[in-house]
Amino acid sequence: MFKPAIVAGLAVLLALPAAGALAKPGKELPPGLEKKVERGGELPPGWQKKLKVGAILDAEIHRHGIVVKPVDKHGIVTISIEGELVRLMHHTHEIVEIVSHH
Repeated sequence: MFKPAIVAGLAVLLALPAAGALAKPGKELPPGLEKKVERGGELPPGWQKKLKVGAILDAEIHRHGIVVKPVDKHGIVTISIEGELVRLMHHTHEIVEIVSHH
């Protein structure tokens, strides 16, 4: 028969994928707004409030941006998002500087 420790360990391992499926992978746009943006529409009002030095830029907002200056030797890229110029770490999307902020 199975030992209680093995059964408990298996139960934990089997529960991990389900817990990961319920976790939110980050704050992304709702499906309707995401489709609007994909079709060339504007981002929802208020997204600029999320632009703060040290914050991680949302993936959907990053995808909406256009590279203005490619990655430099420090790993920093400058992108334009609906008229806002933002410098961020290329790999982590951490905002380093907001060049223009309306």
